[in-house]
Amino acid sequence: MDIKLIPVEKGSKFTFPALPEKVQGKYAAKYQSFDIISLGTVKVPKGTDVSEFSWDGVFFGASKKNEAIVKTNAWKSPNECVKILNDYMLNETVLTLIVTETWINVDVTISSFQPRPVGAYGNVEYSITFVQKKPLKIYSTNELKIAAFVRKTKPRASSSSSGGNYTVVSGDTLWGIASKKLGSGTKWTTIYDANKDTIESTAKKHGKSSSDHGHWIWPGEVLTIPG
Repeated sequence: MDIKLIPVEKGSKFTFPALPEKVQGKYAAKYQSFDIISLGTVKVPKGTDVSEFSWDGVFFGASKKNEAIVKTNAWKSPNECVKILNDYMLNETVLTLIVTETWINVDVTISSFQPRPVGAYGNVEYSITFVQKKPLKIYSTNELKIAAFVRKTKPRASSSSSGGNYTVVSGDTLWGIASKKLGSGTKWTTIYDANKDTIESTAKKHGKSSSDHGHWIWPGEVLTIPG
């Protein structure tokens, strides 16, 4: 497993010489720790955006570069590591953060980097935080005014739609159909009057002497909805 930073536009990639024990991800206001040393696959629910990644780690000095925890082919002196990461942060370099063998592969910038020299071996402990890079649309004052005007003047879509045909389903009433299609149940007589012949003939087919002024309607009847 490797943790790599690759500049999106130009520049040399950086591989962390030693892995931290945990990477912490921030979902909005919630935090979750990923144990990446154990190589467990971390799954994130669909649609969840991780806005921050952070961890604490160590850059090992020359006398420790052959330790098992250090990736020898990626080792750089602690001073060189600190300089590279400081430059990334100060230049606000957009980086692709990749943690191999996990799902983490996102564009980020470094929001915080705090190195701390420790001990007699030249080691440097550090804390680092990345924020996910997302496109930001900047609107001019005129664009905002136009958008506000459009929202204010745009006619609201009606929750009901009149006109056309409607096929009766089980449980329907003329009152309910009028509520859905004409916006008010009190307009049921409009539907009845427009479909009186159909409603009455269907009622007689089902053994009724009449529909009782639209009380009896049956699934499958096709009614004309006045526009």
